[in-house]
Amino acid sequence: MKKLLCFSLLLVSIGASSQTFEGILRWSMKTEMSPAMKTQLDQGMQMLKDPAMQEKMKEMMAKMKDPQTKAMMDANPQIKAQMENALKMMQGGAAPDMSSLVPTGFTVKVKEGNTLATMEGGAMQMEILFLKEQDKTVRLDRKNKTFSVLTGANSSRQTNALSVSVTKTKETAKILGYTCTKYIAAVTENEETVNQVYWTTTEIKDLDVKSLTKQRMMGGGQSLFYDGIEGVPLKIEMSVQEAKIVMEIADIKREKLNTVDFTVPVDFKETQGGSFPK
Repeated sequence: MKKLLCFSLLLVSIGASSQTFEGILRWSMKTEMSPAMKTQLDQGMQMLKDPAMQEKMKEMMAKMKDPQTKAMMDANPQIKAQMENALKMMQGGAAPDMSSLVPTGFTVKVKEGNTLATMEGGAMQMEILFLKEQDKTVRLDRKNKTFSVLTGANSSRQTNALSVSVTKTKETAKILGYTCTKYIAAVTENEETVNQVYWTTTEIKDLDVKSLTKQRMMGGGQSLFYDGIEGVPLKIEMSVQEAKIVMEIADIKREKLNTVDFTVPVDFKETQGGSFPK
């Protein structure tokens, strides 16, 4: 889950470091489950069909309506949303599959360095707003009319536990009409290495991702972008133990956007619990 959050913050930050770009970027996301994850989901389906588990689900749903629990959930919209999504997926004995757990895409609006990213699908549906002048990132919950400041999103703390080796290949590909070069980033953390593949283009002149090499994800040392990679990433591939994840740009549209889209609505109430997991 941390890797998915890192990907989403990368997309937000691409807009935040833009030079003159104004418009909308749309990304698609595909996830291929590993055999082990498929097995776990099959086991989960069998558990949810158990009458005792179904009874527990009914008790949890009733508990969510309790005034004290409801007040606690309202004070922490992130946990509330996760609980509601989990209960919805479990209702009727249907086990969640990967498509219901992970995002299917992102839409990122960019104006004057500010960005509004909407995560589509999955158990983490949310909107993330980056305000450039304030150097602040907030999560918006339009359903409950609340927002929370995300702490740790813009941390620059270094760590010695992370090692990155970037290799530029001679392989190229056309993505959305742009010529992209393939880079392989071998990221080693706590003796575990994950290969991330970046397909980047230098043909988009009004977007600049150089500043991303200085940013770290969640205060834990995970970089958003790496030294040695040139251009704007239009496709990112990563294989972890649970799945293979592929993100690819679907549309880049330059257009004038409404300034009000990049503000926190005045009737939204601030809540706590907005930190990224470490």
